[in-house]
Order: sequence, then C-alpha cells, then structure tokens
Amino acid sequence: MKHQVFTYRGLGGAARPGLAVEGVLYDLRALLGHRYPHWECVDDLLQEWSQASAVLQELASQAARGPADTRLPATLQFLPPLTRCGVVYAAGANYRDHVEAMARAMNMALVLDPKAEGIPPWHFIKAGQATLAAHEQEVSLPAHTQKLDWEAELAVVIGRRASNVSIEEALDYVAGYSCANDLSARDNLRREKVDASSPFRFDWIGHKCFKGSCPIGPFITPSQYVESPEHLDIKLWVNDELKQDSNTSNHLYSVAEQINYLSHRLDLLPGDVLLTGTPAGTGAERGVFLKRGDVVKVWIDGLGELETRIS
Repeated sequence: MKHQVFTYRGLGGAARPGLAVEGVLYDLRALLGHRYPHWECVDDLLQEWSQASAVLQELASQAARGPADTRLPATLQFLPPLTRCGVVYAAGANYRDHVEAMARAMNMALVLDPKAEGIPPWHFIKAGQATLAAHEQEVSLPAHTQKLDWEAELAVVIGRRASNVSIEEALDYVAGYSCANDLSARDNLRREKVDASSPFRFDWIGHKCFKGSCPIGPFITPSQYVESPEHLDIKLWVNDELKQDSNTSNHLYSVAEQINYLSHRLDLLPGDVLLTGTPAGTGAERGVFLKRGDVVKVWIDGLGELETRIS
C-alpha cells in the first residue's frame, strides 16, 4: 500500500514523524508503539532504511485498522521532513529546456548538450538544515535581494552510504523522492566590485544559501513507488499562474548519473539530498521575481504539492 513519510509539529512544538497512507495522516510513533524506540524522527529511519522500509510497509497495511488516536488532523503544521539534513547537492543547468531558455534570455552561447560533449555534471551546495523550509511555511524575502527567483526541483533523499557506485546500481541508494524549490537570489551571484576575471567573483552562498532557501516536502515518497525518476511531470505556479511545466525526461544528466558522479568524489550519506535541476520558466528568464505576499506551489506527479508563502 502506497505510503509517504513526513514530519509535523506535535504537542509542545516537538518535531514528530508521520506516515501518510492513501491521503490519511498518522502519527508514526503511535503506530510503532514500543517497537524501535530509537526511531524518533525521519532521519533515524534513513540511518536504517532497509529495515525501516519493510516496517513502514507493514504499518501502512495495518494503519486503517489501528486505534483512532493514531490519526492526525488534516490541519496539522508540517515541518521540513528532515530534521538533521545532511549535505544538499544541487545540480546546475540540468534541464534542456531551461538551458535553452537561459541562453536566449542572457544572449549567451551556452552548451545545450554538455553530456554529448563529454562534460560531467555540475553541482553546487546549499547549506543543509539551515536552508530548509516546510510545506506552507512563510519564507521572509531576504533583505539582500530584489531578485528572488523560484526553481521547481525533484529532490532525491539518500538512504544508504554511496561510495563509487555504478550508474546501474545508483538508484538502489535512494530512499525516496520529494518536491523542492531552490529559491535563488539572482542579484547576489556576482560580486560586482571584484574583477570579472577573478575566480572569487561569484558568491554561491549569497545566491543560494539563506534562511528558507530550500523549501522541501511535504512528504518523502519511498523509491519503490516511483517507477522512474526520469518520467515525472513537474510544475510550478506563482499565485496560481503556471510558470514551469515540464517533465524530468528533460534532465541532461539522470538521477543515476548524478549519484554516480558525486559518489566517485565523496561518499553520499543517509540524509543527504540531491536537487536535480529546474526546468524552463524561472523568473530570471523573464526578468520577473518574487515579492512579499506571493504564494509558490511546486507539484510533482505522485509526490505531492509543496506550498511556500513569501513574507
């Protein structure tokens, strides 16, 4: 039976793990009872994902017959699904349609098919837990930007230590998938007072790392319910206006290829997150950016819908 995991704010404000089964939300600790007392959060499950995955499947099949007090109200407050998020690796320029659109917008001769030319994937890092925001959370417009942009992304959550893995085996290391929004301060990428030829001109922290810059969730969908991460519709709306409408089949480098590439440079660990790139339709392509009061929604087929409010 299809299930998803999430984190919510419980009594006293404590983060608690939840299990969603066919749209019904349950308290995961209540379903577990006295079993596995050390599984206090979703992050703990990821550390023992092989075992946890089997237990979650068992609980999902039994949840509807369980005590009524294990059910949660639909009005609960979601938290980011991870409470001890590891490294967030984010793929840059990884959708064919996005690269084409940015090349036109910036009047640059960007390579439209870098993989065909033997160029490896390219990633930057967002600052882990400090950047995460939850479903329906308000994210403050950072004071240091007037060009806050949206980027719908498929998030991949690692569930096993991955070291030097092959492309063929790479997806075996994925615990699950989620919706994400790589919020970006476009006017913070370049340090304008630094010489254009300097390797220190670019500021990836100012551009990509600030409080709430990585909304994610509301659910992590176990990988067994995603037939292929390369055939998922992905959409984003700003104030109910469709801005991004694509499919992960437009990935230049597949999820498996990205895991293969990264795992040959360092070990990917349970709780690490891979953001796999964004499709065409970002604000930078049009010169239109987010403002206070805007509501952004990211939807990915089979994974759910993530909402972010800019304040």
